[in-house]
This record gives sequence, structure tokens and C-alpha cells, in this order.
Amino acid sequence: MTTPVNYHTAFDFNGKVVLITAGAGILGPQFAAGFLQHNASVAIADINADATAKTVTELASTYPGRIAGLVNDVSDPSSVTAMVAETVKTFGRIDILVNNAAYFPDNFQSFFMPFEDYSLEQWRKVMAVNIDGMFLVAQAVGKQMLLQGGGTIIQTSSIYGLLASDQRIYQGSEYLGSPINNPAVYSASKSAVIGLTRWLAAYWAEKNIRVNAIAPGGVESGQNDAFTQKYGARVPMGRMARQNEMTSTVLYLASDASSYVTGQCIAVDGGLSAW
Repeated sequence: MTTPVNYHTAFDFNGKVVLITAGAGILGPQFAAGFLQHNASVAIADINADATAKTVTELASTYPGRIAGLVNDVSDPSSVTAMVAETVKTFGRIDILVNNAAYFPDNFQSFFMPFEDYSLEQWRKVMAVNIDGMFLVAQAVGKQMLLQGGGTIIQTSSIYGLLASDQRIYQGSEYLGSPINNPAVYSASKSAVIGLTRWLAAYWAEKNIRVNAIAPGGVESGQNDAFTQKYGARVPMGRMARQNEMTSTVLYLASDASSYVTGQCIAVDGGLSAW
């Protein structure tokens, strides 16, 4: 007879160490809070030093001694190596990686240029973070997990890694006051995340390392009303996601409750991919 499972403790991360890249971004602080609430120790890494310090300060007031912040550039191999070493130095190990970093435009005009005029330089800037950085972090943390005898990796893709975007919703749409679209490079890079996830899941399956991905739908984070309304009209649930609505799926994929789940990409999209 199969040994009964204690489902009450399946989501208990006591003694586990979590590393979250882009830990001070749109989704990272919510991920960190979720793991901290479930008794994990958490290291957040982000390229933005001020945002990292602020996030750590806010979380440490509730979860003292179990949160640390690192300034990191996932596109820089030496920075990634240092991030892993510092996390292990601080907490002793890495059990869970949330590979979450994505490119944030330093020039909205270049990032949102039409495909016909898109520069190779801008394309490579996005890829350097969205997929090269994903590779570098998974590689470095994977080495640590192999030394420990296993671990769990969750990588952040996007609904636009699964679906083409509806160009009609971008007419009159803005993000932080700038006209927006969905660049081809974003979809291409987020599709690559899913491919990398599946490859790693098969490659490390016998090494007790599970690798999965989430594909968030559009998340409220500074879009204007025109975009929010048009996007919501394309979603069966009628709205964009809130920033905290990805966290439970990440916790599930990191937990013992998903012990037989690997190589999957779960869309958290309000039903957008259902039609």
C-alpha cells in the first residue's frame, strides 16, 4: 500500500532555501512573501539595488533573519556565479530556484519599434536577459543542486510564449505613459524559456531536479485604461491578473504536492489560452 501523504505539510518549506531572480520586480516580492509565509528562507536577486534594499526591508520587518538581498545581473556570468556563491554562503544551500528575470526597457521607443524596423542590437539586449540569463542562472544553480542531491526550478515564461498577441488591443494602449505593443523578441524569448524548461526537465529528471514553468497572462502594472479594458475583453474572466495571482502556482510547483510534475508550463491567464 502506498504510504499516506500528509497534504497539510506538502506546502511547508521549513528548512528550504529559495533563490528568486528579479526578486524586486513586478512578481518577485509576491513570490518571496509566499515562500516566507510557508517558512522558507529566501534570497532575492535583482539588478536594481534600491528596489532590492526596499523589498528586503519590507519583508524583513515580518520575517526577520530569513530574507537576504543581492544585486545581480543575470546576463553577466561572473555576476551569476557570485549570486549563487553568496546565497550558499548566507543560507548554506539552494533548494528552489525561481528563474524569473526578464528584460525591462531602458528605451521604450527602441523596445517597442515595429518589427520591420527592429534593430539587431535591441533584439540581442532582450535575449541577453530573457534567455541567455535564464540559461546562465539555471546552469549555475543546477550545479549547486547536483551537489546537494536535487532541487526544484520554476522558470517564468509568458502567455505570449504560448500564443501570438492580438495586435488590436495595442491601439491607443500605453505603459507608464508610452505607446506599447508586444515585440516579436519578447514572444520569441519567452517561447525559448519553455523549450529550455522541457529540455532541462528531461536532462535532470534522474538527478532529482524538477523543472517547470509558468506562463503568466497580462498582469496589472502600469498599463493605461485603454489597454486594461481591451485586454480584459479578450480574457474569459474579463480582466487582467493581479500581481499576487501567480504566487500560488509557483508555490505548488516548488512543493512536494507537485512531486510527479516536471517539464510542464502552466498558463495562469484567466482562461485566455482556452479560446
